[in-house]
Formats: sequence, structure tokens, C-alpha cells
Amino acid sequence: MAVAIELEWVPETLYNSAISAVVATYTRHKRELKQLPENIQFDIYYKLYKQGRLCQLGMEFCELDIFAKVLKANDKRHFLHHCFQALMDHGVKVATVLADSYSSQAGALQSTNMNTVDKNITLAFSLGGFLSEAGWYYDAEKVYDACLRLCTLSNDTPHLAMAYECCVRLIYVRNANCRYDSAERAFLHAQDLMEKLKKLKQPVNQASLHGEMCALRFAKSFYDEAYKHCIEALKHIHPSMSVRSVVDTLRQASKACVVKRQFKKAELLIKHAIYLVREHYGTRHPKYSDVLLDFGFYLLNVDSICQSTIVYQQALDIRLVAFGGRNLHVAIAHEDLAYASYVHQYSSGKFDDAKEHAEKAITIITQILPDNHLLLASSRRVKALILEEIAIDSHDKITESKLLQEAHDLHLSSLNLAKQAFGEFNVQTAKHYGNLGRLYQSMHRYTEAEQMHMKAIAIKEKLLGEEDYEVALSVGHLASLYNYDMMLYSQAENLYQRSIDIGKKLFGPGYSGLEYDYRGLIRLYSNTGNMDKMYEYYDVLSHWNEIREGNQNPENILEYLANYKSELTTEQVIQKFFKQD
Repeated sequence: MAVAIELEWVPETLYNSAISAVVATYTRHKRELKQLPENIQFDIYYKLYKQGRLCQLGMEFCELDIFAKVLKANDKRHFLHHCFQALMDHGVKVATVLADSYSSQAGALQSTNMNTVDKNITLAFSLGGFLSEAGWYYDAEKVYDACLRLCTLSNDTPHLAMAYECCVRLIYVRNANCRYDSAERAFLHAQDLMEKLKKLKQPVNQASLHGEMCALRFAKSFYDEAYKHCIEALKHIHPSMSVRSVVDTLRQASKACVVKRQFKKAELLIKHAIYLVREHYGTRHPKYSDVLLDFGFYLLNVDSICQSTIVYQQALDIRLVAFGGRNLHVAIAHEDLAYASYVHQYSSGKFDDAKEHAEKAITIITQILPDNHLLLASSRRVKALILEEIAIDSHDKITESKLLQEAHDLHLSSLNLAKQAFGEFNVQTAKHYGNLGRLYQSMHRYTEAEQMHMKAIAIKEKLLGEEDYEVALSVGHLASLYNYDMMLYSQAENLYQRSIDIGKKLFGPGYSGLEYDYRGLIRLYSNTGNMDKMYEYYDVLSHWNEIREGNQNPENILEYLANYKSELTTEQVIQKFFKQD
């Protein structure tokens, strides 16, 4: 379970008494409050939140001018997120109200008053940035759309640069909201603006653009293209970039390296990102949870599964404190932890924690987004995987049948969402085919299971190559089907050997997934009467266990991260990245 971390909001005693006195007579003085400095004004609003006076707080925060002012209290961003989320949970649609108010205000402006236009562009970056930080991507997009229209009221160089920045931010919020086609259009617009700025010999932040495109290509499972954008993003990092921009670029590049199995490069980048965030924001900031999730992704993919669950849990704890419960950032952290817990506990069969996190992710997403939103595909997939394993271990035919049918419905829903978003020929679609193949095996629908696995393998091989980790997973699952249920031992043997070769090549002889291939071969040779081979693989499995036992005492990963110091500058990290093979 998540452990709450107390917020440290402790003004001086006399000051706190004054704030309490103002709040006690709030209705009488609310008009005068607008004249106070933003920090004091925010402290009064925070006291309203602490006293549960959300209706009054909501009325204030729904006024764009007031919220624009409290956004300037940068040192209290954590607490603003808490207030904001409490209002959203209370049913006050403050994100939508603010976005609509800004859009209307921006639409009424004319090019004749450029000073007012510029102030509103600045407000858009502040408001849109906050909304995207908080996970309200649709409303953030609405703000940036209106801002982009303001930027085009003038064709001078400063406004071209502002329009470019706006397009980069639109790529981010649209990608995060799975609006991939719209994100692609924003990229094309940004490219056009970038060429204009280059002709004017103006500096352009190309690193952030390529970083966002790396993330977009990654989300669409175009891993080769994501890696190319990762390379371009790293080439264009420069000292004048903000720490936040550098960190986000490193994060996205690291994930691209992971899926391309460039693990040393991925580790180099994500650890430096962790160091930068910790030094500039601390370990309770939402940005720290962002880098932890990406580090957890790296750990999961390099077979450090236990450590990944610890890191994912820490990321979830931070997001729960920052945003509360009904928030997309929290849902994503629940889903990541659910899958890591499922993988970690696969051999033990203890899936209660994994199931709880998967269900929380689905509940949150369905409360916020439409039932057909693509973000539901992966969380439903994770829950389906868990339900299948619980069904197999239930020892009750009625319960088993019910759970398997529920898993089937979830998998089909996820597959349909993926096909609508990505088409047939995509890694995500292939994963869903593979999941259905495993489920059909559990449901004793072997012909359909074989068809699903063959589809998954064909798509993955074409997209990722014949020696990718994803291919090995599907090959191993088909081998299991042939071995345990279809008695096609010769085909199963070849597939097991292929899966083993890929696993050892990518992760070494201690790779956790090898256990299932080794046990499969032991059963296969036992059933075919090949005792020599059976005993040979008993020895191989025993040696594998010895290797695993030697890796059973991982360091305290959270303590390690809290004390990790990068000996290299960002520039040196990037130089080292390009020198690695």
C-alpha cells in the first residue's frame, strides 16, 4: 500500500495566526484579497482548502485572473496541485472552466493591442504548463490551441519563436492524451516554424522538439524512428536549456534506448536525469516520480524485476501525495506497478497487489476519460493477464470459467482499441494477439491460440527483427502451447531453443525468463523418452538457479538513488553516450 508523505507547509506562528484570522472573516474581505501579493493570497486559499471549504475555494480558482496570480507562487506548486485536485475530485470542473475562460479571452483579442496579446501568451504557457503537469491534457491542449492562434497574429521573430514553443507543447499534451494524428500535425507546424526561424538566424530549441517526437514515435511503437529522434535530441542539447527540458529529453531518449536494447546507453541517460531532478527539485516533486517511472521501465526490461517494483511504488507514493487519487498521473503509476508486480509474483501466484493496482488504474481512467479511450487498453490488458493466472489457480471450474471470460472480454477490448489507434501492423496490436493466444490456451481453444501466436510472431519479426525480446516472448509462448497441449514436440523444441538463444544473448545466462523454457524442455524430453537430454537440462536449470541465487541480494535501490552522484556534466554524459558502441 502507498505510504503518505506529509506536506511541509509550516508558516511562522504569527503569520499563520494572521492567515487564520483573514480566513475566519473571508466572506467579508474576499474583494480586498485580490490586492495582496500572490504568496499571501495563495496561503489564504490553501487555508480554505485545509478547512475543507472547497466551494469557496472553487469560486475563487474558477476566476482566470485569480488563478493566473496564484500560478506565480512557484515555490508552492506542490500545494497548488493538491488544492486543484481536491476541487476536481469535489466535482468542480476548474480545469475546464479555466481553459474555456482563457480560450474565450484569447479569442476576443485583436492584433492592434500586442502588449495584451503577449501577456496572454505568457499566461497560456503558465496555465497550460500547470494543467499538463496535473494530467488534464485535453484542457491544456485547449489553452495551447488558443495561444497558438494568438502567436500567429504577428509574423515577427519573437512571435514565431513563441508559436514554435507552443507547437512543441502541443505535441506533448496530444501525445499524452493519445491524440497521435493531432500531435503529428503539430510537429509539421513546428518544423515549418523552425525553418523560418533558421532563415532568420534565430536560435531554436531543437532538442525539445526531437525529444517530444521521440516520445510520440515510442508511443506509436515506431522504435527505429524514436531512436533516430533520440539521437537528434541529444545532439541538440545545449547549456541554455532549462533543467526540465534537459531531463525530459534524457528521459525520452533513455526509453528509446531500452526498446532498442541499448541498455548501457539507457542507464547512462536515465541515471543522469535522476541526479539532475533530485538536485534541482528534490525527491518529493512530481518530476522525480517521472524519472522514477522511466527508471522502473529500464529495470523491468533489464530483468531487475524486484527493484523495478520498489521504484514504481515510490513513484506512485509521490504522485498520490502530489495529486491525490483521481488523477491520470496516479492511474499510470498504478498500471506500471500492477504489471511489474504481476511479473515479479508470476512464479508465486500471489496476484492480489497486482490486481488491486490494475483495478485502481482502470477505475481512475474511466472516471476521467471516455470508455473507449486508448489509455484503457494497456490497463485492461494488465488486469486480463492477472485474472487469467488467478483463474488457472482457482481449482473451481465455475470461478475459472467466469474469470477467463472476463479476461477474454478485456483482451478483446484492448485489441480493438489498439487496432483502431495503430492498425493491424503494430507492436501493440501484436502484443494483444499474443495475450489472446495465451488466454485461448488456458481456455483449451488450441487452434485459435496457435493462430494468435503466429500473428504476434509475424508482426513482431517484421517490425523488430528476428532476435528481439518481444519475439522471444511470443516464440516461448507458442513453444509452451505445442509442448503442453498440442504434443508437437519437435516444433516446441526448436522454438524453446530459439527463445533461449535470444534471452541469453540479450540478458545473459541468469535471465529470469529462461526458467520457463528450461522447465518446458525438461517436460518435453521426459515425455519423448529422451532421458539424457532431460537430465542435461536439469543440470542447466540447477546452474541457472545458482546464478539467480548469486543475484538475490540487490542493493537498496531507493537509498542508492537518493545518494547517486553523477560524476559527469550533462555535456560529458552526451559525449560518453555517442562514444559507446
